[in-house]
Amino acid sequence: MGLAEVLLLLFLTLGPMGSIGAENTSTDITFPLPSNCPKSCGNISFEYPFGISSGCFRAGFNLTCINQTTDPPSQSLLLGDGTIEVIDFDMDNGIVYVKTPIVTLDVHDEYINDTLIDLGNFPFSFNLEANFTDSFTISLAYNEIFVAGCSANADLVDLATNKTIDTCSTTCYANSSSPHEDRYSFDTGYCRLGMYYWNAENWTSLGIRLTRLNQTEHHLFNASIIKAFLYSSRNFTSENIEGILNGTRTQVSVTTLAYYITDHPTCKEAYKNMITYACRSKNSDCYDVFPDVAHINYTIGYICRCSLSYQGNPYIPNGCQDATSTPSLSNNCSTKCGDVDIYFPFGVEEGCYRDQSFFLKCNKTIEPHTLFFRDYYIVMNMSLEEGKLEVKIKNDRFYFSFAYENQPFIGLEELFILNWIITDQSCKDAKVNTTTFACVDQNSSCNDKNISSNDQKISGYRCQCNDGYEGNPYLLNGCRDIDECSIPQKYVCYGTCINTNGSYSCTCPPGSSGDPTQKACIPGKKHTLVLGVIIGVSNGVGLLLLSTSLIILWRKWKKRKQKRIRKKHFRQNHGLLLQQLISSREDVAERTKIFPLEEIEKATNNFDETRVLGRGGHGTVYKGILSDQRVVAIKKSKIVKKSEIDQFVNEVAILSQINHRNVVKLFGCCLETEVPLLIYEFISNGALSDHLHTSDGSSVLSWEARLRIAAETAGALAYLHSAASISILHRDVKSSNILLDDHFTAKVSDFGASRFIPLDQTHIVTGIQGTFGYLDPEYYQTSQLTEKSDVYSFGVILLELLTGKKPIFSIEHENKQNLNVFSPSTTREALF
Repeated sequence: MGLAEVLLLLFLTLGPMGSIGAENTSTDITFPLPSNCPKSCGNISFEYPFGISSGCFRAGFNLTCINQTTDPPSQSLLLGDGTIEVIDFDMDNGIVYVKTPIVTLDVHDEYINDTLIDLGNFPFSFNLEANFTDSFTISLAYNEIFVAGCSANADLVDLATNKTIDTCSTTCYANSSSPHEDRYSFDTGYCRLGMYYWNAENWTSLGIRLTRLNQTEHHLFNASIIKAFLYSSRNFTSENIEGILNGTRTQVSVTTLAYYITDHPTCKEAYKNMITYACRSKNSDCYDVFPDVAHINYTIGYICRCSLSYQGNPYIPNGCQDATSTPSLSNNCSTKCGDVDIYFPFGVEEGCYRDQSFFLKCNKTIEPHTLFFRDYYIVMNMSLEEGKLEVKIKNDRFYFSFAYENQPFIGLEELFILNWIITDQSCKDAKVNTTTFACVDQNSSCNDKNISSNDQKISGYRCQCNDGYEGNPYLLNGCRDIDECSIPQKYVCYGTCINTNGSYSCTCPPGSSGDPTQKACIPGKKHTLVLGVIIGVSNGVGLLLLSTSLIILWRKWKKRKQKRIRKKHFRQNHGLLLQQLISSREDVAERTKIFPLEEIEKATNNFDETRVLGRGGHGTVYKGILSDQRVVAIKKSKIVKKSEIDQFVNEVAILSQINHRNVVKLFGCCLETEVPLLIYEFISNGALSDHLHTSDGSSVLSWEARLRIAAETAGALAYLHSAASISILHRDVKSSNILLDDHFTAKVSDFGASRFIPLDQTHIVTGIQGTFGYLDPEYYQTSQLTEKSDVYSFGVILLELLTGKKPIFSIEHENKQNLNVFSPSTTREALF
C-alpha cells in the first residue's frame, strides 16, 4: 500500500464503528465439535472454522485433502471441493495463502481468455477491509493483477456476469529501455490492475482476457510473450515477479484470501443470534468487514479476533487465552544491543520479555549491532517512563498497522515514535490477577493510559516507580531508592542532608536555624567562636593550597620554557630538513628515528659519567639503553659551529641510507640539545686501532682475523662506492674509524666528513679534510676527491694490519717517520 493510500485512510470520515466486544458473551450455548477432527493435511495445519470431516467445520469452510501419487507420496489441500490449492494458513490474522495460475499469451497468439480465480460462494475475498480502531480501516488481504510483455491489451472480467471490471495495456516502443522481446522491466512493457478502488461489488470470480495490439498502427516494438497473474503485493517482491516472468520460479503465483463470516452483514446483527454468532471465545472481539475502502458503509460480514493481550482461536469457546506473563528473569538477559539499552518488558532472549509483543531482535552480524522491532523497524531508543519506543523505518515501502496485528502499540510507518502500553485492561482489573500484573516492584504504581495517534486509540496501563525511586517498575526490586543528597543541583540542601528510603531530610546543624532548602542556615551566638576557628583554619588551608598551586604553576612554566628551548634547538639543528630526508623514503623511516631528549636522558641516566665510553677532541660517547632495551652508543659533540652542525646533518643523511652489515647502523638522532646527538648501535670491542697499537706492543688479532677485517672493510667501501643508490666517499678512512663487535666483525663508522658523488661524475672538488697519515697526497694537492682517495686511506690501514705500526711513528734517535715509505704517486699506483 502506498503512502497516498495510507494518508487517504487517515482522513476518512467513517460511520459508527462495527466492532463488538464479546467479553460478556455467554459460553453456555453448546458447541458440538468432534474430538477426532483432522487438524492437518500433509505439512499444512489448520483450525476451526476450517475442517475436513463432517461436523468439523463451519458452513463454507470445508476443506478437501487429496493424496498425490508422487515419489515420495504427498498430500494437497483444496478449498471446499474445488480446485484452489491451499499453501498455508495465518490463523491469527485470518488469511489463507492459495495458488493461482499464470495465464500466458504466446508471442504468435492474438487472443486468450482464461480464469485467474473462482471462489464460487465461499466466504473468501482477495480484497477485504476491516475496522480495528475508531475511524481507521485496515486491508486484510490486498492483491493485484500484474500483466507483463510487449503489445497486449488486458481485460479483467467478472466470470459471473462476463462484465469487464478494469483494463490496462502493455506497450514497448522502439526507443524504450527494453529492446529485447524476452526482457521484462519495470520501466516499460508491463501494467497493473489494482483492486483497491473497485466498485462495491464483492467480486468472487475473476478471469483475464488478453488481446494482441497492432504494432504497426501504434508504432510499437515487436510483440513478446504476455504473462498475467494474480498475486499478493504484500508477500511478493520485485525479485519474485521477475522470477515468474523469466521462468526461474514455478508457474503459479501466490494469492492471499481473507476469510470472513457471512451469516450476518454486521457484528451488531450477528450478536443478536448467539446460536450462530461466530465469535465464541470469551475474550474475543467482532469487526465488520467491507469489500473495499471506497465503500466502507457497505458491509458484507464480520470477522473475529482475540482481544488485546490474548491469543488463540476466537471461533471456539475459551479459544483466546491470556498471552501475558511476567517471567522470572535470568542474569543472562541482554541489557544492551549496540548503543541501545534494553529494558524489561522488552527483551531479545527467550524468557527475557513479557510476551511476544515486546520481543526484539539484536543483529550481531553487522557493525554496529542493530536492534530490530518487528523485523522492519530499527530501534534507536526506548523510554520506560514515557512508554515510548523510538524507531527508524528499515524499508520505506513496507506498510504495517499495529491495530491489524493486535499489538499494544500505536504508530504508523511515517512515525518515528511508537507509544506502547501493557494491556487493554485498567489498573483495577489488572491487579486482580497477580500472576500477570506488570507492576511487580513494591515501590511502583499503576497508571491508566488512553493513547491515540492518527485516529487510532488503545487503552491500558503503564507502571512507574514511586516518587523518590528510579529504575524499572516491571522487575522485582527494579525501583531503586534515589540518593537525593548526591544530587544537590536537583535536591537543594544548604544544611545537613540525610537520605531515607523514598525521600531525604534536610536540617540545619545544631545551634543554627533557618530553612536549609531555601538558603544557608544562620548560626547562633554560641557558635561564633567555633565559626571563627573554622574561618581561620580555612584561611590557613587556603594559603597552603595557594602556595602549592604557585609551585605547580612554576614547574609548569619551567617545563614549558624547556619545551620552547628544545623546539628552538630542533629548528637550529635542521630538524625539519632531517625529518624530510628521513620520511622521504619508507625504508629509511623504518630504520632511523628522531629521538626526544627525555628518552636519551633516561637511556644515559642523565649522561652519567659511569656511562662514558670514550672522549675525544670533538666530544664524548656514552653508552645508553633505550626503552626497547636496545644498547646504543650516543655521540655528544663539544663544539657548536655551523660547519659542524652541517657535518652532523651530513652524517645522518649518509647513514640513514646505508644498510650494510659492515657499516655501523644509525638508529637515529636527537636534535633538542644545543649540540645534536647521534644514536647508533653499540660496538662492544672498540676500534681496530686499539687492538693494533697496544701499550705493550702485543695484539690479540690473528693473521686470519686481520685478513677478514681487511676484506670486510674493503667490502664496505666497495658498497659505498658502487652498490649504494648514490656513490658515497667516506673521506676519513682510518683504523680508529673501523670498529669491532663481539665477533671482531669490522664496522665502518664516523661519516661526518663523507660526501655524495653523482653517478655521472668521476670526482668532486671539495675542501681538504681527513687525518694526517691517511690523507691521499694527490687529493691534498688538487682538492679533487675521488673514490681512489678512500682506497689510498684503506691501503694505509692494510699496512697497519701488516706491520702493526701507526701511520706516523718515531724511530729511536730519528725524526718521525711515515708508515707509507712510497712516494705519493708510487703509493697510489701500488694500490690501484
